[in-house]
Amino acid sequence: MTAKTFDWRQPSVLLALLTVGIHLLVNGRYGFFRDELYFIVCGRHPAWGYVDQPPLIPLLAAGSRALFGDFLIGFRLVPMLAMAATVALTAEFAKLNGGGRFAQWLAGLCTLFAAMFLTVGLIFTTDTFQALTWLGCAWCLVRLEQSGDQRWWLGFGAIAGVGLFGKYIVAFYLAALAAGLLFTPLRRSLGQRWVYLGVALMLAIILPNLLWQISEGWPFLELGKAGAGGKNLALSPLDFLSQQLLLIGPLAAPVWIAGLWAGFVRPRLKVWRAFAIAYGLLFAIFIVIHGKAYYLSSIYPVVLGVGAVVLEGWLTRATWRALALGAVTVTGVLIAPMAVPVLSEANYLAYARALGVAPSATASEHQRLGLLPQHFADMHGWPQMAAKVAAVWRALPPDERARAVFFGQNYGEAAAIDVFGAGLGLPRAIGGHNNYYLWGPRGHDGSVVIAVGGDVAEYRRLFRSVTVAGATDDPYAMPYENRPIYVLRGMNPPLQTYWPKVKHYE
Repeated sequence: MTAKTFDWRQPSVLLALLTVGIHLLVNGRYGFFRDELYFIVCGRHPAWGYVDQPPLIPLLAAGSRALFGDFLIGFRLVPMLAMAATVALTAEFAKLNGGGRFAQWLAGLCTLFAAMFLTVGLIFTTDTFQALTWLGCAWCLVRLEQSGDQRWWLGFGAIAGVGLFGKYIVAFYLAALAAGLLFTPLRRSLGQRWVYLGVALMLAIILPNLLWQISEGWPFLELGKAGAGGKNLALSPLDFLSQQLLLIGPLAAPVWIAGLWAGFVRPRLKVWRAFAIAYGLLFAIFIVIHGKAYYLSSIYPVVLGVGAVVLEGWLTRATWRALALGAVTVTGVLIAPMAVPVLSEANYLAYARALGVAPSATASEHQRLGLLPQHFADMHGWPQMAAKVAAVWRALPPDERARAVFFGQNYGEAAAIDVFGAGLGLPRAIGGHNNYYLWGPRGHDGSVVIAVGGDVAEYRRLFRSVTVAGATDDPYAMPYENRPIYVLRGMNPPLQTYWPKVKHYE
């Protein structure tokens, strides 16, 4: 017998290579994203949890920064490879469900060229491993039905546990999927020990983080309440659906809709019904709790894999199949500059005007936008902000400089100072936003504080002296980051006493 040789021409391999090629071209453009800076700082303070996320992504971001420094392509190696794996596994998932080469290509291309997934492959985000996690759980369930081997629940539990270590939102998927499984023969697993062993494995993986959340009074629940209570845009069902078409791609819609149709009406595998029910439940839940539209995105590789198999049975002519693959590819190429920095800022603006696309097209929060959409704008201005703050700090008299600290209005500002300011001599920043609040005032008394923007009336109430010492002015950054730089002196009451009032979880 001869060992089976690896076929590099299979769709999953070629799609993974194409994904890597695209991200090698674009991942080094613009600059560090706001959240990436925050993840780096969080990861430099190793803990079992943080106010706004589990520890996996911060630890990986801090490690990547330590290895690659400002070399963005290297720093973003993890999201690039995670997305390449997601695209490849989507194609393989279609194959697992009975799809041929066309189904594999269709599912993989729809995932690769989805605006949401292009962006996830670009930057570190808590969604870096989410689609891969959700797809891995679905894979285990399909193999469970196909083989009848209940030990697949152990794989399911391990994948779910790692997914929860990256982002808590996978809990919604698990709950919706559990409800869907009750309407399939897989509910019989409830009578066997393996499903409970899988749950136990999942809980063992996430337990350290749960204990951290308990010890801190469940800050993530407080943060989630703020999002549902007004920070996030409240979308109608139609608006939420429209956002799905933008995030995943309009020509991918027939594919995932076919997957949902098959799940509800004519499932080739009974587990398809669970996927369709989970999708419907999640759609409804995220609308009710004012969830962001992209919260649903991680389930699409699953329903795209199923839908591609269904369409393969419908599109029997080679011409139709070629047109379908070509249309998805061409549309994806046209949309790509809106998702990843293919173009320079000036060329992007011209391209967006030509397409009639405004920066607010996929907005998910109540924020005023500038020239660029938020995911591009938040890659601008951070080193410049740090340099301007450092110039203000150096201009202080020596005795004031020794006592001065930068207070960030949000974690992006504070993290920019911590990441880029260290080489400029700046002390570590403080702030009240999310985990910066837990790190406290770091021994500072508020006698000299530097801040970008803020409520001047509040400053004058709290400080003896309020002076404008500069300004930030990057035209491509978010508008609320272009503000005066203040030097605040003589805080009363002292910062340590006032600290509980700066708490800002959202």
